[in-house]
Amino acid sequence: MKYYIIAGEASGDLHGSNLIKALKKEDSSAQIRCWGGDLMQQAGADLAKHYKDMAFMGFLEVILNIPTIFKNIAYCKEDIQKFHPDVVIFIDFSGFNLRIAKWAKENGFKTNYYISPQIWASREGRISKIKRDIDQMYVILPFEKDFYEKKHGYPVQFVGHPLIDAIENTPLQDNDTFRKENGLDPKKPIIALLPGSRKQEVQKMLEVMLSVKKDFSEYQFVIAGAPSLSDDFYTPFLKGDKVEYVSNKTYTLLKHSHAAMVTSGTATLETALFGVPQVVCYKGNWISYQIAKRIITLDYISLVNLIMKREVVKELIQNDLTTKQLKEELTKIVSGPERERMLSDYVELKEKLGGKGASELAAQLIVKNV
Repeated sequence: MKYYIIAGEASGDLHGSNLIKALKKEDSSAQIRCWGGDLMQQAGADLAKHYKDMAFMGFLEVILNIPTIFKNIAYCKEDIQKFHPDVVIFIDFSGFNLRIAKWAKENGFKTNYYISPQIWASREGRISKIKRDIDQMYVILPFEKDFYEKKHGYPVQFVGHPLIDAIENTPLQDNDTFRKENGLDPKKPIIALLPGSRKQEVQKMLEVMLSVKKDFSEYQFVIAGAPSLSDDFYTPFLKGDKVEYVSNKTYTLLKHSHAAMVTSGTATLETALFGVPQVVCYKGNWISYQIAKRIITLDYISLVNLIMKREVVKELIQNDLTTKQLKEELTKIVSGPERERMLSDYVELKEKLGGKGASELAAQLIVKNV
């Protein structure tokens, strides 16, 4: 069969790549075309558009790039028509994907959604579009099944979280090799900096994350470079106080880190699954933040706290993300009872996420339902 998959950011590329591998196991004759990234292409899909050309962060940034977004939408529709897949599979990226889903459904294409739009966080009214335009929904967070089925009467399949498989299937260097190859101090414990994957957020996050370095001289600060950004982009942040940088090795970095500062998003869950105590950070464009806080109704922004339904990791958001507060919270998790409590909570978190095999189960259901 023919599958057309649309992902629009680094995390979608990761999960899309594992879904592609699983689809090829389920359907040996699978032909797959995608919007995604290097990982999806390496997994065997024909890449129609790279997510680097589509990643716009925040409401203001989206408005400023509307012409490009509409060109991408038009090209996507044209490309789907030309490829004529048996099913179109959407991965997160709701602003773009729900537009394409409406068109795809109207034009007779089967529509499957893997990794649900976060309508439980904002704009819940989009459920009417999902009911109308999506034939099958596969969710990865335990609370999403109740949200869709009990609250909105829309049946979905909970397949577990693909990060569990992604982490297990990623080859990681041992500690000594990793430190040696990346010029890291062989003895100093590592504090990882995960500032995001988009230029705008990285620029905002790194300035404040690095502002506490002088207070933690017994640790080495290491920036996790995102695959969507060039090495040159990070150069200005590496000047002055010695700060280390590794490119596209976030999982290996987390495996060998003592603590982390993490921009909100999927990375908060990845950090927890590696058992690394963390402080969650977020500071957006002022206009975008003002809009977001009026339409997002959640008590938390990190997936860790949302899944656990309580504060497991500290979230420093917008005006709370200051050098003073970040220093205080980081101090709590490098040693002491707060660190031990967080590590204990991570064990419970893993249990809630279900076991292995999310990608395989999703692929089985997709093939079955086409």
